[in-house]
Amino acid sequence: MMTCMKFWFRLAVLSSCFAGAWAQSATSSADTPKKPSALDAVLFYQILLGELNVREGSAGSGFSIMLDAARKTRDPALFQRAVDIALQARSGEAALQAAQTWKKELPQALEPNRYILQILLALNRIEEAGHALTSSLNELPLSEQTAAIISVPGVFGRVQDKILAATVVEKALQKALTQPQTTASAWTTIGRMRRDAGQIPQAVEAAVKGHGADPQAQGPLVLSLSLISNASSTLKPMLDAAMKKEASAPLRLGYVRSLIGLQLIPDALAQLSLLNNKFPDFADGWLVHGLLLFENNRSLDATKSLETYIQLTAQSKDTEQLVGRVEALVALSKMAQRQGQIEKAKFWLTQMPANADPLKLASRQADLLTQQGQLEQARMTLAQVKTNTAEQALKKNLAQSLWLRENGLAPEAYLLVKNALTTSPNNAELQIELALICEKLKKYEEMETLLRQLMLSNPKEPHAFNALGYSLADRNLRLDEARQLINKAVELSPQDPFIQDSLGWVAFRQGEHLQALQILRAAYKIRPDAEIAAHLGEVLWTIGQTQEATAIWREGLQLKADNETLQETLKRLKIKP
Repeated sequence: MMTCMKFWFRLAVLSSCFAGAWAQSATSSADTPKKPSALDAVLFYQILLGELNVREGSAGSGFSIMLDAARKTRDPALFQRAVDIALQARSGEAALQAAQTWKKELPQALEPNRYILQILLALNRIEEAGHALTSSLNELPLSEQTAAIISVPGVFGRVQDKILAATVVEKALQKALTQPQTTASAWTTIGRMRRDAGQIPQAVEAAVKGHGADPQAQGPLVLSLSLISNASSTLKPMLDAAMKKEASAPLRLGYVRSLIGLQLIPDALAQLSLLNNKFPDFADGWLVHGLLLFENNRSLDATKSLETYIQLTAQSKDTEQLVGRVEALVALSKMAQRQGQIEKAKFWLTQMPANADPLKLASRQADLLTQQGQLEQARMTLAQVKTNTAEQALKKNLAQSLWLRENGLAPEAYLLVKNALTTSPNNAELQIELALICEKLKKYEEMETLLRQLMLSNPKEPHAFNALGYSLADRNLRLDEARQLINKAVELSPQDPFIQDSLGWVAFRQGEHLQALQILRAAYKIRPDAEIAAHLGEVLWTIGQTQEATAIWREGLQLKADNETLQETLKRLKIKP
């Protein structure tokens, strides 16, 4: 029973992903010879008898009668009906027999190729499917082969043995690799298959070869974007060179996102400037540019970019651009608030789309009210947000807890999160939030218990390791253990600037001041943040670079004047920057 069910599941998936990509190729006029104007009585009776057998539950007899009629007439419609009957009866071998007979009787027909390949894959006969793929591609007109080749990873996507699938497909594409029109697409498909099989070096090699075969082809470049984190030294120069040519706006933006993922922020900003200049009407480029400038504390330039995005999308009804408008307006409001322009900050919030996330809007309003000293109103603004789903309720609890924790109401945050955990006891975000509250309340044993439980249940969750490691380092306790925990967090999330901040801070606690300075400088460059500024400033102050320390602290105050770590650092060192 299980084997039969697996076959039908695979076949259903393969059929859905394959049919659309090859539909055009499968409708060649060579597939369908003219039908006779009328069936003779004997043949008509035979077809009718076959259908009656199927209806009465004798699918095997109906299949045999229909396939015999198809052979006699060489009618593609009857061959297809025979295949369908076998599929409905869940007989993969019979379906394969019918499709192969169809191909034998009508060698020029393309449609049976599709069925043969689908059925072989569903039967997990991968090497035979490779031979069928080779035949199918060879029979297609050269002009249609590229589209078919591009569809292959989706066709083979459900194969369990990814390495075998990649090897079989690469063998099937050998002829395509020798044809200039299809070389780039063939290497792209091979690269995708190798990547999905975990064979990263081979995938990178395929991307490079595909680009070398046709520098204008998009496929190898898109493949490179998915691999750049594994081979940036090889792929980044290639992508940089491609971006100097006529690359499309979406491809350029994809490269920018890859650079941001690698924390190559200056490179990402440079590419965004080129993108905005070459495609001034491409709204998404202005949004990403503005948000990245905002995160790097370049408010003036960020404001210009985000206002451009708002103008370009003023009449847009596109769902993604409406979400983008919300992000842009929130950032504009935050920048105005930083500059003390409270009314301007409020104005940006009045421009929110009607379907904007109410919690995101309420959080921003609460932040403004808090700065104005209207704490009770700020608290009520968050409390009054209505939620309709469990996910929305979770986000509301986290937003409320964060506000309570940051505004001297940690005991109430503790009760709130404890209550939320009764309905979502295994939620990692709630567990980490409770651990942070426990640290603020000096419930260190409970905090450590929570975080260690989270490490066991979610061993790939970097923030649990980082939170405990940082807490130990900040309290100057068990520093070797703290460093091990933070190193584990770095291993899990090497580009996270806040985890790098923890690494720099534990190095400082261990007396490695120059190493701490190097790590914290890099973290602050990636993400200007008040807490990182507090730590970087203290390291600079300790090694005697007091002027730079004071300048960094001033920047931190501009970023978030009420940051608790920064304020505590200045108070402890008796500094007024």
